[in-house]
Amino acid sequence: MPTEIRRDVFQAIADPTRRKIIDLLSSQPMTLNAIADKFDMSRPGISQHVKHLTECDIIEIEQKGRERYCKIKPQNLVPAFMWLEKYQQQWIERIDSFEEYLNNFNSNDNQSKKSKK
Repeated sequence: MPTEIRRDVFQAIADPTRRKIIDLLSSQPMTLNAIADKFDMSRPGISQHVKHLTECDIIEIEQKGRERYCKIKPQNLVPAFMWLEKYQQQWIERIDSFEEYLNNFNSNDNQSKKSKK
């Protein structure tokens, strides 16, 4: 009995190609061919990424005549934004602390070079 793979927003954004597709679709719906033209990858490869995004419910595909348009569902990215937001302040503090450490290190290094002269 085959098991169904449950997909979520974090799987969708885990891959850089899928993040780029999301970015492309954030400004306007695009056809599958238009998306594929933006990558140095086979059309079947792009189709697999689009399928993954569809299974994660990040994009939907709408048939218009002979063309299939991909459209982003931005509301379904909210869980990822909320999760990232939780850690934003923590990372800002860590980066600031690292910057302060580097500034102190450089300052101490410069002082020790001057005292040796």
